[in-house]
Amino acid sequence: MVVLCDVSSFAGLALKDSQGPAAESGWETMSVHGEAVGLTRLQRLLAGTARPSRHPAIDSIHETRRSPSHREPSTEPDHKDQAMNTRLSLVGLLAGAIALQAQTVTIKSSGGWFEAAHVEWTVSGKADSYNVYVAPVGGTAQQLDTKLIRSYGSTWRADALGLKAGSYTLKVVPVVAGKEGTAATTAALTVSAHDRAGFAFSGGHIPGAYNLDGTPMTGAVIVYLTDKSKDTVSLPVITSSKGTTTTYTGIQNILYGFKKGLDSRPLIIRMIGQVKDAAVLDGGDLVIENANLATGHITLEGVGEDALADGWGVRIKGATNVEVRNIGVMNVNSTAGDDIGLQQDNDHVWVHHNDHFYGDAGSDADQVKGDGAMDVKKSTYVTISYDHFWDNGKSSLLGLSENTTTGLYINYHHNWFDHSDSRHPRVRFYSAHIYNNYYDGNDKYGAGSTLGSSLFLEGNYFRNCKHPMLTSLQGTDVWNELKGANDPTNMGTFSGEAGGSIKAWNNYMEGQKRFVAYGDANYANSTVDFDAYVAKSRDEKMPATVKSFSGANVHNNFDTDPSVMYSYVADAPEVAKTKVIAYSGRMNGGDFKWTFTTADDTLAVVNAPLKAAIVGYKTSLVYVQGEGTAPTVSVQDRALANANPIRLDATSRLLTAAPGHVLRTAEVFTVGGSRVLLSSGDRPVSLSGLKSGVYLARVVTDRGAFEKTIVRN
Repeated sequence: MVVLCDVSSFAGLALKDSQGPAAESGWETMSVHGEAVGLTRLQRLLAGTARPSRHPAIDSIHETRRSPSHREPSTEPDHKDQAMNTRLSLVGLLAGAIALQAQTVTIKSSGGWFEAAHVEWTVSGKADSYNVYVAPVGGTAQQLDTKLIRSYGSTWRADALGLKAGSYTLKVVPVVAGKEGTAATTAALTVSAHDRAGFAFSGGHIPGAYNLDGTPMTGAVIVYLTDKSKDTVSLPVITSSKGTTTTYTGIQNILYGFKKGLDSRPLIIRMIGQVKDAAVLDGGDLVIENANLATGHITLEGVGEDALADGWGVRIKGATNVEVRNIGVMNVNSTAGDDIGLQQDNDHVWVHHNDHFYGDAGSDADQVKGDGAMDVKKSTYVTISYDHFWDNGKSSLLGLSENTTTGLYINYHHNWFDHSDSRHPRVRFYSAHIYNNYYDGNDKYGAGSTLGSSLFLEGNYFRNCKHPMLTSLQGTDVWNELKGANDPTNMGTFSGEAGGSIKAWNNYMEGQKRFVAYGDANYANSTVDFDAYVAKSRDEKMPATVKSFSGANVHNNFDTDPSVMYSYVADAPEVAKTKVIAYSGRMNGGDFKWTFTTADDTLAVVNAPLKAAIVGYKTSLVYVQGEGTAPTVSVQDRALANANPIRLDATSRLLTAAPGHVLRTAEVFTVGGSRVLLSSGDRPVSLSGLKSGVYLARVVTDRGAFEKTIVRN
C-alpha cells in the first residue's frame, strides 16, 4: 500500500538523480528503540538489508506465538519477525525524522524592549509546534510558556516577558512528532529597564506583580487571556483566612475572587491579541479589586504589539499595588465609559505604555469621541507614564468630589497627547507633577487647574497646543477674543469652578494661541490674570502671594518637599519629545498605524477616517499555540490552496493534482535523494512500481511547486 503522509516536505534537502550517489551527508543520528543509528541505517532497516541488534527494548516488541497445542514460546527471539516489526515501527519514525529535517526556521526579525524581547520567524514545511527558549548571553536558557508563541499566518512570533535589563538571545526550535528539530537563534538582543520614577512607588510599594528588576515576583500566578479563553480560563483563588480555595472560571470571575483580598499571591494577567467583551464583565468593564491588600500585587499586561481590549474598558477600584501596561483600548461602550479608569479608593497604581483610542459616543456633546480615556478619582500615589492618546476628546480627568487637597499625589510623564483635544490633565484638588510629556496638536488646551489643585509642569514639549496651561476663571481661560478683554461672566472652560495654581519650569512651546505667565509685561494685569507662574529654577517655591483669582488658592509646593517627592531625572523638552515618540504606547508603537496631518491640529470633531479604521480594526493574529490546532497554511494562501494539492488514490496508486491545478511535472525521490520516477504532462502518475520505503513526491503545477512525503508499506 502507498500512503500519502500528512508530514512536511523535504525543504532544503539535497536531492540527486538516480545516476548519482544518494545524498547521505547532513542526516542526523537518532536513538531508535534505544539504539543509536544514522538515517542511512534506518533506510537499510526499512529495506530489510540491515539486521537489528539484539536489545531489550527491541525484544520487547515481539509477538508471543503459541502453537495449536499452546507450547511455551522459545526464549530466543525470531529475528525475521523482529526485523519486520522494527521496519514497521521505523516507517513512522523515519517519516518524522524526514519531516524534522525539512523544517527550516528563518528568523525574520527580533528585538529587545522594556523588560521584554521578541522574535518573528518563517518556516519552510510544517511543524507540529515550536519551542522557544530565552537565555541571557552566557547564561542558562529558559523555555517560554507555549501561549507566548503565536501564528500570524505566514509569520510566527514569540515574546519573552519578565526579563531584567541585559543582553539575551531567543532560540526557535520546530517540533515534529514530539521531537525537536534544527534551531534558529537570534543575535544578542538588548533589553532595557522600565522607567519606574513616580508616586506609584512611594513608601517602598511595588505596583504590579513584577519585581523592581522586571522579573516576576516569587510565587506569581500567570493567567493567559485570549478571545478564546476569556470565558473558560480558570484559577483556584484563596477565599478564606484558612487558605481554602474556590475555583473561578472566566477572567472577571477570577478577579472577583481576588476582590476578597484574601489571596496575596502576585497575579499576572497576560492578554493576547484582540479580545472582545467577555460573557461576565462589570458594567461593561474588566474590574480589578483586591480590598486594598497591602501585600497584594496585580498586573494586567499585553503580550507583544497587538494586545487590545475591544469594546470594554479597565476599571480599578479599592485596589493597591496594581499595574496596567502594554494594552490598547478602543470602542469602549461600558457604563463608566473610560478606556482605563481609577474609580475610587486606589493607591499605588502604575499605568504605562498603553494606547487610548476612540470609544463609542456618549450622550453629551463633548463625548462624541467617547468619554474619558484615563480618568482618576479618589485615588492617590498614581503614576501614568508613556501612554499614547490618539485624538481623544477628553484625555484625563483628575479629581471629582474629593473635597480635600491633602494626600492626593499623581504624576504624568512621557505621555503622548497626540492630537487629543483637552484634559491633559484637567485637575481638581490634586498635587500633580506633569513632566516630559509631548503635547502634539491639541485643539483646546493642555493642562488645567481648578479647585485648589497644585500642578508642577516641567520639561514638557508643546507643539501647536492652543492653550498650553489654563487656570480656571482667569487669564486665557476667560479671554474673549472678540472683545479683546477678559470676560469671566461669559467665558470659562471649567464650569465656573474656582482656580488652582500652576508652577511651570523649562517647558518648550511653539504654535500656541496664547499663554500668559505671571507678571508678563506683555499682558495687562498679569499678576492677577495669568495662566501659570513660570519659575526661575526647578526648586523655586511658588510665593504664597501668588493666588488664584477665584478662590484665592495658593500652590502647596509639594514638588520641593523631600518628604513627598520621589527620585527622578527630567529630560530636556526636545529629548522628552524624541523619547515619547519612540517609546510611548504599546511595544514598538503597537500594530495600529495612523499619521495625523497639520490640519488635524485644529480639528476637534471626530476624525472620520480614523474612526472608521478603529471600528473596522481586525487583528492579524491567527493562532495562539496551545489553543486548538495550528493552521496549516498562511492566511493569504487559504483561499488559493486550503491544502497541499498533491492527491493520491490509495487503490489505484495514482498520483494527481487537485482540481484547479494543471500538473506539469511529477518527481519521486528516495530519502537518500535519488530520483526514481519522473513524469511530464497533465496526466496521473502511477506509483505501483515503488518498493517499500519512504519517498518524497515533488509536483509542479501551473500554480507552484509542492512536496509531500510518501510511505510505501
